[in-house]
Amino acid sequence: MNTEKVFFAFFIVLALTLNFGFFIGDVDVIEHHNVYELFAALVISLIATMLKLGDRTHMGAVLLATSLVADLQLICAAVIWGFVTHTNENGIEPGTVASIVSLSGGALLANILSVILLIVETVMVRR
Repeated sequence: MNTEKVFFAFFIVLALTLNFGFFIGDVDVIEHHNVYELFAALVISLIATMLKLGDRTHMGAVLLATSLVADLQLICAAVIWGFVTHTNENGIEPGTVASIVSLSGGALLANILSVILLIVETVMVRR
């Protein structure tokens, strides 16, 4: 068993599951979306991106692109959450929560595509 590939797949799947955990729930109810879960999803997504940097194949480039999209979406969601938390006296409003969750949903789609590509690449490997 290749330990490097295990870690690679582990972080890709963990990024997907953490993002899904943050995304699930009513889109405009802040109590259904934990800021620490968003933070964990972002950190793990960034780690998964770093692990994809070494692959110089075409599939590696596509995997990196999906990871960069997820990172960008999650960074935007985190920036919006932080900005609104520190500038709005009323706290986070339902419309803002919906924007944050929608960005997380975009990242979730990118992570799903990344896992599908990982499965396709695994199936294509010949012994």
